[in-house]
Amino acid sequence: MGFKMGIVGLPNVGKSTLFNALTRTAAAQAANFPFCTIEPNVGEVAVPDARLDALAGIASSKQVIPTRMTFVDIAGLVKGASKGEGLGNQFLANIREVDAIAHVLRCFEDGDVTHVEGRVDPVADAETIETELMLADIESIEKRLQNILRKVRGGDKEAVQQERLMRAALEALEAGQPARVVAVDEEDAKAWKMLQLLTTKPVLYVCNVGEAEAAVGNAHAAKVAEMAAKQGNAHVIISAQIEEEISQLEPDEAEMFLEEMGLSEAGLDRLIRAGYELLHLETYFTVGPKEARAWTIRQGTTAPKAAGVIHGDFEKGFIRAETIAYEDFVSLGGENAAKDAGKMRAEGKSYVVKDGDVLHFLFNT
Repeated sequence: MGFKMGIVGLPNVGKSTLFNALTRTAAAQAANFPFCTIEPNVGEVAVPDARLDALAGIASSKQVIPTRMTFVDIAGLVKGASKGEGLGNQFLANIREVDAIAHVLRCFEDGDVTHVEGRVDPVADAETIETELMLADIESIEKRLQNILRKVRGGDKEAVQQERLMRAALEALEAGQPARVVAVDEEDAKAWKMLQLLTTKPVLYVCNVGEAEAAVGNAHAAKVAEMAAKQGNAHVIISAQIEEEISQLEPDEAEMFLEEMGLSEAGLDRLIRAGYELLHLETYFTVGPKEARAWTIRQGTTAPKAAGVIHGDFEKGFIRAETIAYEDFVSLGGENAAKDAGKMRAEGKSYVVKDGDVLHFLFNT
């Protein structure tokens, strides 16, 4: 399990350039005109994790298989999208399918690249996108409320629950707040998710700055950071232009280029890490001579559920998980040494997997 992040933004903010760089493809046509991305482009990238390489080296694994992350480059949004302006309807349908939203915001000055609103104001751009998503949610809720009234009058428990949640969301939206501000009980979590409201998606603001500002950002990025902090959202600073250049280089050359630019890591690494934090994800590993592999799970996942990520039979027939902490595996030099040192634990069904755990599952077939 990885996760799917939709890359959204107004036309000409650099989102397709970023998508091309991140997926190392030219599938998304990056051009200086609105709606150059007509269909959502989907690309998968390996999630970089130095721990996986370290584990594979110790175990002499023949294969190294990282976990995957999916990026979806979605057609450019404009004001009025909720009413069908531009490619609005298509945009809104595609965005329902992602786990999180990356708002790419133009934080660079460039007279050669036109802005659809004729100015550079990333905070206003973010507000435009959020407003369109909120308007679309309001319209969706109002239609659905009309359709379930008969069931509610008939005492249908599921319909009563849906109505209650939709009215809570509508109250927030009409007050100018996204639906994600609504506090939802655990018993309502599944029904809430089934509503598929656009403004319940976690948000990561991506500040696209010029090459010279990639290391420290600029005044535009600082305003976005302030906005994100007030909202409780996350932000990262990236130069799509630099990412595009890095994507064309060999690993050694890319590392040298990053050093010259004063950057300690590629923007992809920062973006993925921020995405993991946003969605409360973590990684566990399976390691052996055949392969070393990374697996993505949500924080708080129990051992049987983690096993189920590999195969459903692992979860159904779960017996126990032989567990070694990453630090112990590396410092002691592998599974056998960790076992001899008493650092391998047998964990049962209630064990909550920790980030970096090296696991071996035992199960009944």
